[in-house]
Amino acid sequence: WGRPVPGFGPADASLLVIGLAPAAHGGNRTGRMFTGDRSGDVLYAALHEVGLASQATAVRADDGLELYGVRITSPVHCAPPANKPTPEERDTCRPWLVQELELMRPTLRAVVVLGAFGWQAALPAFAASGWEVPRPRPVFGHGAHVTLDRPRDPDGAGPLELFGCFHVSQRNTFTGKLTPVMLREVLRRAARTAGLPTLPERG
Repeated sequence: WGRPVPGFGPADASLLVIGLAPAAHGGNRTGRMFTGDRSGDVLYAALHEVGLASQATAVRADDGLELYGVRITSPVHCAPPANKPTPEERDTCRPWLVQELELMRPTLRAVVVLGAFGWQAALPAFAASGWEVPRPRPVFGHGAHVTLDRPRDPDGAGPLELFGCFHVSQRNTFTGKLTPVMLREVLRRAARTAGLPTLPERG
């Protein structure tokens, strides 16, 4: 693939998951967000457990995976050097995230942001899309929950519920900083806020 990776999921989703950037051997190779790497394995397994994805694995762009009421995007759409996006890349790509948010504004009700970099990139994009971001800007943390007031020109949109979650990187999942239970908990909270049905946690 080796091109900018577009967002994945229905354009009228009520829940948005914002990552970081396509992984060199994941989205950059397959052409779909979080597909073909271990970070994606963790994310899609959790979405499937919660009832927001049709299957638990994401191997390639034509594997039949569907998302239910959820869209996935990132502040940076190209695989960055050394797999670490720079502030310059973040700022250059911001207009694309702003446009995506504006297109989703009539139905979008909740957002899960994976990681501090995504959080820092998303807040200015929310402001540029019309939502009122509190000042001082909310601080990222796992389980953080902030309400952004409705847009100035709402077009039927209401407040936006913003949730923070540690990123599904191998560094976080291998060390136990982010566990599957922690990830599912945040996804369930956000999904319910967005009005999406969820499956109960298995005992």
